Amino acid sequence: MMQARTFDVAVVGGGPAGATAANDLARRGYQVLLLDRAGRIKPCGGAVPPRLIAEFEIPDGLLVARISSARMVSPTDRQVDMPIDGGFVGMVDRDVFDEWLRERAARSGAERRTGTFKQFQRDHDGMATLVYESRDANGVVQPITIRARAVIGADGALSAIGRQCIPGADGIRYVFAYHEIVRSPEQGRIPFDGTRCDVIYRGKLSPDFYSWIFPHGATTSIGTGSACKGFSLRGSVSELRQTLGLDQAPTVRREGAPIPLEPLKRWDNGRDVLLAGDAAGVVAPASGEGIYYAMACGRFVADAVHQFLLTGDARELKRARKRFMRLHGGVFWILGLMQRYWYTNDSRRERFVAICRDRDVQQLTWDAYMNKALVRARPLSHVRIFFKNIAHLTGLARAT
Repeated sequence: MMQARTFDVAVVGGGPAGATAANDLARRGYQVLLLDRAGRIKPCGGAVPPRLIAEFEIPDGLLVARISSARMVSPTDRQVDMPIDGGFVGMVDRDVFDEWLRERAARSGAERRTGTFKQFQRDHDGMATLVYESRDANGVVQPITIRARAVIGADGALSAIGRQCIPGADGIRYVFAYHEIVRSPEQGRIPFDGTRCDVIYRGKLSPDFYSWIFPHGATTSIGTGSACKGFSLRGSVSELRQTLGLDQAPTVRREGAPIPLEPLKRWDNGRDVLLAGDAAGVVAPASGEGIYYAMACGRFVADAVHQFLLTGDARELKRARKRFMRLHGGVFWILGLMQRYWYTNDSRRERFVAICRDRDVQQLTWDAYMNKALVRARPLSHVRIFFKNIAHLTGLARAT
């Protein structure tokens, strides 16, 4: 029997986290396998901040739209516009964007393969062994085995790598997101703005999250999310499309997937496996934003694996989570509090949208989004926002 090929690193999952980790490690000269399932596109609004574009060297050609404002819509249809002063949010199509990231990793030297991961094992010498299934030229499914000195699980919120290798990974909390990509209507035909994202807080459309309309140039993402079992996401999106006059717009595709609610307490197995992206739970609470955090996580994971391979010290793997949480844990904590309080019922959602009218709130929100950090440069604004939040929480301020 032919001996299984050995790689320095096997990356399971070719989304933004896995492709970024594979690219960074391949550029360092490691033999990297990037394994991804064919035809998988994650439902996603596709928003990317300027920091991501610069930090990860994303070409302008991948941006299908530039968003200059967001509109928050309350349960009673009160609308609050939040313009981005002097900036923009880029929009990407995940099918094109993710494939470009995978191809970049391949150009850097990673070996791409298409297949579905099945089982994690140990070889006779203790090295990690992965079994995956792939179709040959005749369409016959074949099991394939490879060995790896280190394994990165970037295979989504319900990560098979995580469930087989990482204690506690099978208990990840998540919402389920669903969206429909439609052909964008012509400007002016209906109340639609191709340069604005609409975020809709209405319990009927999402009892515990939000719904959205995100323009992508020629197409538009219309979606919703919820963790409530039995809630009809398809029914919600259908109702939203009818309300907006987009029910007759041609549907390009439909997608659904679980979105994690919080980072896992542990990302590594203490030996040779490390999780990244949704598998590690790095999606921002309240907003559901994940692309930047996935790629930042992928980079930290690649750095940790690099140090592990250099030293043989498995403690290096823990550094990925420590670095990520040191930079982004505060933002995740605050957003988690926001989601648990403001998304509870329509009365609170109404007040939440009312808060978004405040210019201090808008400025700090966009600063934090663009820079991916809590902004401390405006202490007086923070004080004002604190007291305004107290007023809304206690009911002293009206949701008008």
